[in-house]
Formats: sequence, C-alpha cells, structure tokens
Amino acid sequence: MKNLKLLIIILAILLIAPKTLAKTKKNEAPQPITYMNLTWWSKYNDPILDNYMTLLYKNNQDLKIATIKAKQSQQIMKQAFANQLPQLYFNGYMQRDLTASDQRFGDVLISDYNQAHYFLPLTMSYEVDIWGENYLKTKSLKKQIEMTKQDERASYITISSNFASNYYTLIGLDKLIKNQENLVKLEEEIVKLEEQKYKSGLCPLSEVLSEKQTLTQLSERLNSLKERQDVTLNQLIAFIGDRYLTTFDRSEYDTVQVINTPSELSTEIISERPDIKKAELYIEKTGIDVQVAKRDFLPKFRIYGQVGFNAFDWCRMFAPHTFLSNIGIAPSLDLFTGGFKKAKLKYNKLEYEKALQIYDKAIITSIQELNDALMSVKTTDANYQKSTERYELEQEKLALANHKYQIGGASKLDNLKDQQYVILSEESKVINNINRVISTINLYKAIGGQDYTTMSL
Repeated sequence: MKNLKLLIIILAILLIAPKTLAKTKKNEAPQPITYMNLTWWSKYNDPILDNYMTLLYKNNQDLKIATIKAKQSQQIMKQAFANQLPQLYFNGYMQRDLTASDQRFGDVLISDYNQAHYFLPLTMSYEVDIWGENYLKTKSLKKQIEMTKQDERASYITISSNFASNYYTLIGLDKLIKNQENLVKLEEEIVKLEEQKYKSGLCPLSEVLSEKQTLTQLSERLNSLKERQDVTLNQLIAFIGDRYLTTFDRSEYDTVQVINTPSELSTEIISERPDIKKAELYIEKTGIDVQVAKRDFLPKFRIYGQVGFNAFDWCRMFAPHTFLSNIGIAPSLDLFTGGFKKAKLKYNKLEYEKALQIYDKAIITSIQELNDALMSVKTTDANYQKSTERYELEQEKLALANHKYQIGGASKLDNLKDQQYVILSEESKVINNINRVISTINLYKAIGGQDYTTMSL
C-alpha cells in the first residue's frame, strides 16, 4: 500500500509540473519571423525590382543563414525550458558475481560465492525552482532569442537596401555607358575633321594630337564604366543567390522614379532600428543575469524518486516482494567555491554596465546616421535640380548652335563639340538622379526599414 502511495505521488509530480510550466512555454517562446517588406519597394514603381526582391528574400544565402540562426535559438529555448521540467529516465543494471573464493559474512561462511542482481527502476528527478532561478535563466535566453531576431531583421534591411542601391547603380551605368559611347563617336568624327583640317593646312598638328588624346581619355572612361557595370552585375547576381543566372533584367533610366521624402524627421523614429531594439534587449538580459547570479548563492532543493523492481533471481523479478520505490528531497548548498560565484556576480554587473554604454552608443550612432541620411537626401536633390538647370541651358545653347550651323554661321566641328557639351552635362544629371534615389534607400536603412513617406517632424 505504501509503495502504491509513493508511486501516485511521483506520477502527480510528473503530470502537474509540466502543465504548470507549459503555460510559461506557451507565453514566452517566441517564433521566428521573416522580415520581408515588399510593400516598401513597390513605392518605386518598378515591377522588375519587385520581382527581384521576391527572389532575393527567397534565395539569398545570407538571409537564409540569419533565419537559420533564429530557428537555432528556438531550439536553445526549448532546451532551457526542458531543464525546468522533471526528468524521468530508466537506469537499471543487471549484475552477476561469478563463482569465486569463499565469502564470510560474520559467522556465516558461504563457499564458492556467486550471486546475480537485477535492478530495473524508473528514476525521477526534479529541481524545485523555489527562488525562480531556472525561470530567470529561461527568461534570459528568451531575451537572447529576441536579440537574434533583431539580427535577422537587420540582415533583411541591410541586404535588401544594398541590393536596391546596386540595382539603381546598374541602371545609371547603363545610361552613362550609352552617353559615353555617343561621346566617343562624336570625338572620332572630330578627330577625322581635325585631320582633314591639318592636311588642308588649316590647323596645326597640336590640335589633332590634342583631340586624339581626348579620344583616348573618353575611351578609357568607357572601359571603366563597362567594368563597373560588370562588377555591379556580378554583385546583383550574387545577391540573388542563383549560380546559373547569366542575364539580369532592369528598367530603363527614363522610368526611374524618386519617392517623396519629408524635409525633417523626428529622432524618435530611430527607436525602431534593429540595433536600438537589440541594445534594449541586451540591457534587459544582463539585468536578468545579475538576478540569476545573486540567486545562485541560495540553497537548491531537488526532489527524487524511484519505482521499479529489485531481485536476485530473474525468475522472481516481478514477484510481489520485489517491488522497490523511494522518494525524497535532497537540499544542497555550496559552502565554498573559491570565490567563483562572487566573481560571476561581479562579472554580470559589469556586463550590465557595458550594456548601458552600448545602448547609449547605439542611440548616438543612430541619430548621426539619420542626420547624415537626411542631409544626403537634401544635397542630392539640390544637386539634381542644379544639374537639370545646367542641362536645360546646354540644350538651349545647342539649339542656337544648330541654327547657327544650319545658316552657315558655324562649322560642323563646332557643332559636334556643342553636342558633346550637352552629353557631358546630362552625365552629371544622371549621376545626381541616381544618387538621389540611393539616398532615399539609405534613409530607409538608417531608420530601421520603416516607411517614412508619411512621417514628418
């Protein structure tokens, strides 16, 4: 009867404790999240970019690694939660003392002693979390998991932003290469005309050499632009993560659109940045670790129990009098650890102070990056406006030059050079326009991947 009572007690502990802790598991175990923001990139009205973003989120290896790390942290959380549950395991043994010399037990002599022993128990062990130390350890791991999620979110923001920047850089390079090829063609015609003038004795040789030198410079720049185009293209293909991809579609330069950006943004917007969130979680985690280190000085209590069968003859293993059961509480207290626990507590306190400094640094860095990104948006927009004005003036001058050439007031050579001036001024406009688009992407990255188009100071 007593054995039956002990068995009922052990089973009650095994059944009640998991249900109690399961509530904690349900409330605290976070799930990994994929931070895809296709809505934001659709604001640029580029269907090709939207399609590539979908492929990026699906295939990019760095994003997959970040997601796997988040999933790994989930398993660490499960391991920590398992440590709060009772442990039940089978740990039996079967032993046989072979025939040996005579054995004496007091006045009793057993000749040629041999004995078999069979022990088949189920063992239960459960550390009673009186001080909440194990619970705090699990809570600390939860904060660590949330920090990992912020790392995953930061990876999505950074990689998608870098991809979009390279995408628009490639579009700009396509346009610059076309313009440069036109410059080279015009310069080749100029060199031919200069050579004809020289042969006719209308100009010195130095003018011909000067134009040939200009042609080599323009050709060199064309080669450099093509190299940048190939490098940028290779980077974009690597972002997509498709080793078999050989072609990369992109929109034409004339279809590029720039989203509206507020002139000012509140610094409160940085509170949603992944690094700020991570720094906040790190403070919370280290604070919990300090509490755990303090409670490590307190005594621990472990409930243990066994139910099973103990016999010296296998044939009688399950006989009525072979049933074995026990239950008890084992208190423990570390009296001397050489200062280990004290050093651990001090270390965690210093870690907490370090976390505060990391948080302050994250805020300062975030404000700086926000201000830099806003200034970049303003500057690139102003430069684009000025370069547009200059380009329009060059077009007006070219119209006048064309009229002058048609009425015979200017030579074809002069007209070709006027056409070059227009292309050169358009190059500056193209660069500033692409920089203007990239600056809006950098602002999106600086504020932690938020939609700032509807925000203002």
